[in-house]
Amino acid sequence: MGLGRPHWDAYARGTILGLTRGRNRNHFVRAALEAMAYLSRAVLDCMSCDSGVSTEVLRVDGGAARNNFVCQFQADIAGIPVERTATEESTALGAAYLAGLASGFWKDESELGRHLKIARRFEPTMSAARREELYAGWQRAVERAKGWAT
Repeated sequence: MGLGRPHWDAYARGTILGLTRGRNRNHFVRAALEAMAYLSRAVLDCMSCDSGVSTEVLRVDGGAARNNFVCQFQADIAGIPVERTATEESTALGAAYLAGLASGFWKDESELGRHLKIARRFEPTMSAARREELYAGWQRAVERAKGWAT
């Protein structure tokens, strides 16, 4: 399928880079989980660049958000707090909130804010230097994955 946002390269292919003989399946699992956080960071960076607005906190939900490692690594690699909402699937809830606003059930968005429940907050613990070193390595790997197919 290629590489989606923010790279948009239909010719990119999956790669596994940096392996040594000491690696096992746990390293593959961790790499897959870390890749989600790296890609989210890339999207956040693009959004910030395009809008001129920096993200202060990232709220997450869904299946991957149940994983404490994923949430902590996301906070570390993005350098911002990550908040896991108490509602596991917020998409339907968001649609209901929008319908409630449109129908006048709620007066405004501030009224909705009182309904938000945060189950856990993950603070970044990684140094900025280490964060940027890891992110630069991931970006190098992404560049090597681009343009494989013809």
